[in-house]
Amino acid sequence: MSGKLKEIQERIKAVTDTEQITKAMKMVAAVKLRRAQEAIIEMRPYANRLKAILADVLPAAQGEVSISLAEQRDPKNIVFLLITSSRGLCGAFNSSLIKLTNRTITEEYAEQAKNNNVRIICIGKKGYDFFKKTDFDIVSDHLDLINELSFDKSIEIVEGLIEDFTEKRTDEVRLVYSQFQNAATQVFVNEQFLPLQKLVIDEGGEKSENHDYIFEPNTEQIMIDLVPYILKAQFYKALLDSHASEHGARMTAMDKATENANDLIKELRLTFNRARQEEVTSEILEIVGGANALENA
Repeated sequence: MSGKLKEIQERIKAVTDTEQITKAMKMVAAVKLRRAQEAIIEMRPYANRLKAILADVLPAAQGEVSISLAEQRDPKNIVFLLITSSRGLCGAFNSSLIKLTNRTITEEYAEQAKNNNVRIICIGKKGYDFFKKTDFDIVSDHLDLINELSFDKSIEIVEGLIEDFTEKRTDEVRLVYSQFQNAATQVFVNEQFLPLQKLVIDEGGEKSENHDYIFEPNTEQIMIDLVPYILKAQFYKALLDSHASEHGARMTAMDKATENANDLIKELRLTFNRARQEEVTSEILEIVGGANALENA
């Protein structure tokens, strides 16, 4: 076998090994996606209903009490809560979230960024790896949260954000994450988390209606208990959305990689057969030429 044929065979073996790896990774991602999808499907109606309740109750309550988390201020200090993955091989999932965050900062908060008043809380290592090279204030205390999903752990972040906003150390909090639609489709979202007034937007087709509520024991106590809990539920839903989106994106990327590897194997085998045919033809011509030379000798 010539060196050219041996080289093609080695390439076929390497691509075949890669195809087996991507196929296995696709199967693993599919199993993880099924679990993550079940979690977000169960959580989403509950979180959306809580959000609709807040949209309904907040206007009535604001007439009676001052809600600090709904206070609109000049946004001098901005916090971005960025949820990416900690692992790669999921297509443009992480890069799309990073680009969305970076574009929002440069286009809408350029002045705050210039004055070093933009802070980024990174959940997931990929976002941290990108923004640590920038001049922004980066918080990396929660990188593993996306891999160890827990409502109890997630509320620590929300409680810290609520405290910073209430103490006026932060004027606006934006949440950047991927909203899960299906395995092949993710919607990259940049929404206002705090203050509340812009957070309470109709979602899932539900419209808020004004009602004459009677608050027991009193309006202030109800809002003190209700608002933080709803914010915690919204953030946990965003984590579950991003978790499912990551596995969906990885499954799709590995499926595409497997298809590409299969196409490349077919092309290499065709090339191998052509090269082998050329080599056989060349050997036959040499034999015939040698025989003719012996006859004429």
